Parts: sequence; structure tokens; C-alpha cells
Amino acid sequence: MGTRAEADELRRRRDWSAAYEAYAGIQPQDGPVTEGLAESTWWLGNMEEAIRLYADAYRLHVDAGDLESAARTAVLLSIHCRLVGESAQSAGWDSRAQRVLEDLPECAAHGYPLYLGTAGLTGSDLDAADASARRMQDLGRNHGDPNLVALGVYFEGRIRIKQARVAEGLALLDEAMVAALSDDLDTFWTGAIYCGLMDACNELRDLRRASEWTEATRRWSDPLPLASLYPGICRVHRAQVLQSRGSWAEAEQEALGACEDMAGIDVFAVADAYYEVGEVRRVRGDLAGAEQAYHQAHDHGRDPQPGMALLRLAQGRPDEAAASISAVLCAGGRSRLDRASLLAAQTTIALASGDLDLAEEASGELATTAHDFDSPGLRADSHRSCGSVMLARGRTMEALAELRLAFNAWNQLDVPYEAARTRMLLAQAYRACGDTDAAVREESAAQACFERLGVLTVETSDSPDGLTAREIEVLRVLATGKSNKEIAEELFLSPKTVARHLSNIFAKTGATSRAAATAYAYDSGLMAR
Repeated sequence: MGTRAEADELRRRRDWSAAYEAYAGIQPQDGPVTEGLAESTWWLGNMEEAIRLYADAYRLHVDAGDLESAARTAVLLSIHCRLVGESAQSAGWDSRAQRVLEDLPECAAHGYPLYLGTAGLTGSDLDAADASARRMQDLGRNHGDPNLVALGVYFEGRIRIKQARVAEGLALLDEAMVAALSDDLDTFWTGAIYCGLMDACNELRDLRRASEWTEATRRWSDPLPLASLYPGICRVHRAQVLQSRGSWAEAEQEALGACEDMAGIDVFAVADAYYEVGEVRRVRGDLAGAEQAYHQAHDHGRDPQPGMALLRLAQGRPDEAAASISAVLCAGGRSRLDRASLLAAQTTIALASGDLDLAEEASGELATTAHDFDSPGLRADSHRSCGSVMLARGRTMEALAELRLAFNAWNQLDVPYEAARTRMLLAQAYRACGDTDAAVREESAAQACFERLGVLTVETSDSPDGLTAREIEVLRVLATGKSNKEIAEELFLSPKTVARHLSNIFAKTGATSRAAATAYAYDSGLMAR
């Protein structure tokens, strides 16, 4: 029979299988031993048994009069119940933790319920969240608890970013991550800080920082069982990084592995993993596979936007895509950073639908967000969105400048697919201003990239006057003598969308009548392609 000191050392080394055996062999099972057994069980992926053991540990702590440990255990129970989707029990344990602490003099345990409270406040009251984050740090410093100090620094960083003080916020998040990976923190809180930092990186599209910290956390999590919380979450984030780098087969494999490993452990991670599978499949052109993955993400509780709306566009259903992205943006409750990726998608969809006013409105809001939050990824999205709107408006030289900035940004971030997409827009812009040689160079480079990445279907930009692929389809049908209603029926569009497309076609080509547009279609060779 081993001792508690031996079991605690195995726990410190994150040897969870050996720690489980050591704690299980200790008799009698008091509060600390049962909590050690619960934590070992949790890291081995048996969430149901771990929650039961944590509840036993809570009762043993209370019976022994150790209310500080009881409160900390109740907070962990609240978090773990939430991870498996039991929100009512999560709220109950959170309330119990705070009730236990009411009659205790100030101690480190008072800081742990602030974790859940601060997380909620960051979405509603930044001043209150800031005060709560600083309170966590004070409690940690006053009572020698490095977990609370690091968590408070982390929350302060998230708050600074939401206040558009991005450089300050990222510096604080990096500081929190250095502490998290130093082995001075409990394993659970190290992973919590990493997850929060990755959320911030995704909001800002800070792909380089995401890649660096994901690799560092992967090394940290190597000793942990694969089918446990943070290795699984790390796989999801690694899939996101691989997808941005163009390593799509590996990204899908990582995401699917996370779906399997995290089942029954973290419903949110499973949902994110399925969404990432959908993203990989959509950009490759596997539209049926993407649809399936997005539905699985939705079944696990994740809103599959903006991916689902972009999928509808790729399926040739622009009206549905436009309605879908507009609905999610009108729903409210999203921060400016949360809206950024939705606005980029809305710009693309609105342009394809011929709604230039909406595209300009969406790209304008995105440009303001990119300016205020000053992140390379957001700026790249903004430059491309604004450039594509300028191109559609016939402001070719301005479009070229914006699109060149977008391409440079994606290239520096090493995001090949987005860089190639931008090259296709550059090719359209060069053709519109008469520089065919430059257009061919951009398109050839883009096509080579798409082939290297394994894109299954690629649109070409060999269209005159900046016409979009959908506008060319409308023009071809118009040139056969069909009415707006007949065009709408043939292309599965609404008459209103057809009218918008025709307005754009007339503006771009200089045609003043349907007959002139028909002549243009034949003269430009569009009917022969």
C-alpha cells in the first residue's frame, strides 16, 4: 500500500494511470485522497466517474470541516458538469461553492468562483470583469496561489483586447501562458488559460501566435492521456492551424481524432472539431462532406456559421446564403470581434448576390473593426473585402491597391489558400484595367497553389470587366433571350437577385439595354466558353 505523498508525486508528474492506482490503494479514503482519485479519473477520460468522485470528495471535505477545499472542489464540479452539457448541475455547484465561502474569512478559495463569474462578465460588463480579474490576482498574491494570479492576468488580457487595447491584451495573455507552461500551476488551470488564449487568437485571426502557443502546449500535454480534455482541445486548435497553413489532410485527421477522443468529455470541443472538419472540406470543394460536418457541429451545440452560409454560396444557392448570414448578424449579442468573420462572409455573399450596397456596408464595418483592433489577420480580411467591393463598383485602381495589401498580408501570415483567393481577385482587377499579362500571372500562380493544396473545384477569373462567375451565368442566360423570371427559374435565383445582377452587369459592361448586353456576351466570347 502506497502513501499519499507517493500518490501526490505521481500526480505532480502527471502520471495519471499510476496516480489513480496509488490513490485507489490508500485507505481510508479521506477528502484529499478522494479528490486526487477524482482528478486522476478525470484525466483518464472517465468523466462520469470523476464527477461522482469529486462529489464524494466535496462531502468528505465538508465533514472534515475543510470548507476551503470543499469550495474549490465545488467550483471544479461546476466546470466539469458544464463541459459534459449538464448546465443545471453546473449552476447548482457554482451556487454551493459561493454559499460555502460566505462565512469563511478571506482565503484563496474565494478566488475560484470568480473564474466563472469573470468569464460571464467579459461578454456583458467589461468594467466589472476587470475588477473581478484584479480581485483574483490580489487573492492569489495575498494567499500564495499562483493559479489565481495567472488566471487573473489571463482575464485582464482578454478584457484589454475586448477594449481594443490589443497590444496590452496580447502581452498579458503571453505572460499568463508563460506562467501556465512553467509547471507552477495545477494542470487543469494551465489548459484553461491555453483555451482562452486560443479563443482570443481566433477572434483576432492572430495565426502566428496561435501556431506558436499551440506547438508549445502540444509539447506540454504530451504526457497526458490522449483521450482527455486538453490533448483533445489541443488537437482541435492544431487542426485550425494546419487548415490555415494548407495542410488539409492532416487538419481533417486531427479534427476527426478530436471528435472521437472528446466524446463524453467536452461537448463544446467536439462541436468545434466537427466545425473544423466542415471548414476543411468546404475549402477543398467537398461540399457534401462539409454539409455533413456542419450538421454534426450543430447537433453538438455549435452555430455552424459563417461556414454554412459560405457552403450555401458554393452550392449555388446565393439567396439562401444571404438570408443565412443576415439572420445570424441581425440576431445580436455578438461582440465586434465575433462579428468580424461573419462580416467578411457577408461581403463575399452579397457580392455574389449582386447586392453591392450591402457588401459595401459589411466591408465598411469590418474595416473599422480591423483598424480598431489592429490585427494582421483582420487587416487581411478587411483589405480583401474592401478591394472586392471596389472592384465590383468599377473602382479598379483603388481595388488593386487594397487587394495587393490583402495578398501581402496573407502571404506574410503563411496562409496559402487565402493568398490564392486574393490572387484570383487581383487577376480580375488587372483584366478590368487592361493588363492581361499581369492577370495571367496572378491566375496561374493561384491555380498552381489550388492544385498543390488539392482544391477539387476552382473558379477561374478569365472574365472581362470584373464580372463575377454568377454575373456571367446570368448574362449567358439573358443572351439566349430569356426574361428575368425565366433567368431566375433556370438559375434558382429570386427575380430580385436577377435584377441586381443585371444592374451590375450593365454598369460594368457599359450596356444600356438587354440587346446591348447580349451583343457584349457574344463579342467578349462568353457564349463560346
